[in-house]
Amino acid sequence: MPSDSTPGTSWLIRGARLPDGTRTDLVLAGGRIAEIGSGLSRAGATTVDADGLIALPGLVDLHTHLREPGYEQSETILTGSRAAAIGGFTSVFAMANTSPVQDTAGVVEQVLALGDQAGYVTVQPIGAVTVGLAGERLAELGAMATSRARVRVFSDDGFCVADPLLMRRALEYVKAFDGVIAQHAQEPRLTEKAQMNEGALSSELGLAGWPAVAEESIIARDVLLAEHVGSRLHVCHVSTAGSVDVIRWAKARGINVTAEATPHHLLLTEDLVRGYDARFKVNPPLRRREDVEALRAGLADGTIDIVATDHAPHPVEAKDCEWDAAANGMVGLESALSVVHAAVVRSGLLDWADIARVLSATPARIGRVTGQGQGLVVGAPAELTLYDPAASRVFGRADLAGKGTNSPYLSMTLPGRVRATFHRGYATVLDGALRPAAEITSERENNHG
Repeated sequence: MPSDSTPGTSWLIRGARLPDGTRTDLVLAGGRIAEIGSGLSRAGATTVDADGLIALPGLVDLHTHLREPGYEQSETILTGSRAAAIGGFTSVFAMANTSPVQDTAGVVEQVLALGDQAGYVTVQPIGAVTVGLAGERLAELGAMATSRARVRVFSDDGFCVADPLLMRRALEYVKAFDGVIAQHAQEPRLTEKAQMNEGALSSELGLAGWPAVAEESIIARDVLLAEHVGSRLHVCHVSTAGSVDVIRWAKARGINVTAEATPHHLLLTEDLVRGYDARFKVNPPLRRREDVEALRAGLADGTIDIVATDHAPHPVEAKDCEWDAAANGMVGLESALSVVHAAVVRSGLLDWADIARVLSATPARIGRVTGQGQGLVVGAPAELTLYDPAASRVFGRADLAGKGTNSPYLSMTLPGRVRATFHRGYATVLDGALRPAAEITSERENNHG
């Protein structure tokens, strides 16, 4: 790809295909897209041959678990940032279920600083809704919003804000600064000891079921609360056809609700649980084929606004055990674009302009993050992903750049590959490989002094 390996402050990307199908050159300089057009040249620029590659705006993940502080044996902000970059992401939102919990200004500012120090992506902290994720009293929402981290997304993800009065108060509070509550929709009383999707298969396998109504009932309650308060609600990891119906109804009613689907819920089904392989244990659980089809249709018609990974790394021992004792969660940053390609692009449900929308522009808008999701236009921040749609690979551990190896896609053949990622005008990934930290540091200093 690059004509030389010398880090520079400017890049000339030749022959890339934009999401609308236009073939063009791009010049990145001074941290921005300086020029777009055919036959461009730039003295001193490092040239990247992008023939056959799609240029996408840098991907934005609204739902990532980076585990630091507190659970560095699973992931750190540095290793999670590397996983994000190799997957084509330039910004991730870090969930609050750390130790200490991200429920104060001090903790979210620490996460922000560690992300900036790592340098591979913009790390935007998500604040907890309740103190310690305990669901009993509101956290310091205002202090986190006015901190250096400027938190605008709040979530107790991993736990549902089950108390309706507390949920109402949270929605009222964040309205004052244009925040959003991102709800993990799970009625806890309906999912006690749940191990997989409730249905015929759970009965056959002898595993306690996680019923669809446990998700759908919370979403129905919360969209009505959001309407009553006039505030923004975001629904995390939607997984059932009934949830799509509820969200579609709410949007038709004019309620300010957005929703996400994960790559794994767009591709995988509960049938994978038959082997009791804990890599397929996740919350919410993998659902029926009918639910997968409903999610894909909802993403295509705009009912589901975005794709978010719910990247959830765990130590080997937390997954390499019996199903009942295994932790919920899958890693997904490195594989997300390929999985979405397989699930909805190859079928023709979405095109590459749609992918730019659901994996960049809209998550950036929902999260109110600056400098991301602005598209590939002159003057925009140089946040850019080069993707090879013609590539194919058997996904393996060598494709994982973070600490977590609990990927459900190991040994699966996936389409496409991220060839390069540019963040703030400097390359974090080239030729499908991470740039060394020293090169990134040098280029950051050249770009920004």
